[in-house]
Amino acid sequence: MLNVLLKSIVLVFLLMQTVLNAQDFQGSAVYQTKTKVEMDLAASGIPADRIKRIEEMMKNQMEKTYILTFNKTASIYKEEVKLDQGASSGPGMRFAMMGGGASGKYYKNIQTKKSAKENEFSGKNFLIKDDLKTYEWKMEQETKMIGDNLCFKATTIIEMPANANSFTFGRRNNDNKEEEKEEEQKIELVPVTAWYSMDIPVSHGPGDYWGLPGLILEINAGNTQIMCTKIVMNPKEKSDISEPTKGKVVTQKEYDEILKVKMKEMRERFQNERQKSGGVGSGMHMRGN
Repeated sequence: MLNVLLKSIVLVFLLMQTVLNAQDFQGSAVYQTKTKVEMDLAASGIPADRIKRIEEMMKNQMEKTYILTFNKTASIYKEEVKLDQGASSGPGMRFAMMGGGASGKYYKNIQTKKSAKENEFSGKNFLIKDDLKTYEWKMEQETKMIGDNLCFKATTIIEMPANANSFTFGRRNNDNKEEEKEEEQKIELVPVTAWYSMDIPVSHGPGDYWGLPGLILEINAGNTQIMCTKIVMNPKEKSDISEPTKGKVVTQKEYDEILKVKMKEMRERFQNERQKSGGVGSGMHMRGN
């Protein structure tokens, strides 16, 4: 009888340790992101030396470092803080960089299927709460090594606005309003390739991506590449992985509408200032996925 009791106590203890270990489980992954941007500056009327500075600034803006901190059920994706390298670019260029992603913490919970993004725009803080995006992943046969981790390939298709990362500076003809409206409504299908490792059995990933049977270490989507460069498992000092609470709560759709209105106002202000200063040229166009 005593042996049975002792065995039961040991079993309960082991089960409690398993639960505690699962709760204490934590890791972090560092990601480098790069986005190729196509710019048409020929008709912008901008001097050649300034165009060079703009191109360098764009490169800095499109190459970022993020840290993903995760446990079994939740994660926080946040940009690594760096010194501002684009302060001299002017209001028009800062405007082009806005939109998409999160400027603060990006929280995802794969258990509740909910997300919360901290975003600051036009001096206001927003908290974008919504359902997690879902992906129809197709498991492929290919494998490759990323660092010391064996990774498996998965693919999917996502929908994106055709002009999601494009912007045009300069004057526009009123006759083109219908054309612009039609362009804004266009949706393009973008192929996505993900590489995930079951060495780290969590369904997390960088940015919006998640839902595979292992941590996503690489994403290739259109002109954007996200590559994991470092992984730390079970660090001695644990990070807080809780849902952010600061900012005006909106849905992604509501935030997109706010962004659309504000960006239109900023574009018109920029164009008016350009006309007053005697600027000429049909515009400057940038694009990147």
